[in-house]
Amino acid sequence: MPEPAVELAPAGPPDLEELLELLARFNASQGYAYDAATGRFALGELLAKPELGRAYWIRHDGASVGYAVLCFGWSLEWGGRDAFVDEIFVEAPARGHGIGRAALRALIREAERLGVRALHLEVESGNEAGQALYRSEGFAGKDRQILTLRPGAAAPQRR
Repeated sequence: MPEPAVELAPAGPPDLEELLELLARFNASQGYAYDAATGRFALGELLAKPELGRAYWIRHDGASVGYAVLCFGWSLEWGGRDAFVDEIFVEAPARGHGIGRAALRALIREAERLGVRALHLEVESGNEAGQALYRSEGFAGKDRQILTLRPGAAAPQRR
């Protein structure tokens, strides 16, 4: 089956409201807790400050069918700019036709164009289909875990 034609169209500040609706649907589809105020702040900052990363509409046959987000970092290990595929979301009616894979491939090309030296993503440990997709596109795991701390959040009591 030929790969579907997918376009990544840059999103900007005027797209905030429409993207927030998709962001809420993405979180609901994954069973993630979602705070609308935090989503509005984070996405608004990203759309206004391209040095932080980029958001893209995923378009197929001229229609927006989802979105993808790259967030930039800097890595000594990887020799410069790295990025996370922070989110990639395809609406349910468009799934199962290769659009997600085509969008991921387009995002990889876009990361390369932007000078990204290493592209990372997170996938749930139980999401075997997602892991298979990402591995088939060249992503590989490391014997590491991502640990997260929210600076300023209540820290555990130390003895």
